Amino acid sequence: MKALTKKALAEDLAVKFDLTKKAANEVVNYVFDEMAKSLKKGNEVDVNGFGKFTVKKRAARTGINPLTKEKIKIKATKVPAFKASKTLKDLVK
Repeated sequence: MKALTKKALAEDLAVKFDLTKKAANEVVNYVFDEMAKSLKKGNEVDVNGFGKFTVKKRAARTGINPLTKEKIKIKATKVPAFKASKTLKDLVK
């Protein structure tokens, strides 16, 4: 199985749109940086036909240290989440 990396995406973008690899890499980095900034602010990132990225809050909870078996408190945190669009789900089937 082959993974799509940012580097591979930039290389494909450079070939398809006749860009330099450096310019294509800057475009790819810009897109992902803007998405990350938006999520950091607590906003949603909705990519039509692909899916929606959101920030979910995970409540504080009690966990168990697997080495010592003692209970520990785990702080509340925020985590990124992704929900695929119907279009993407149908494409993958």
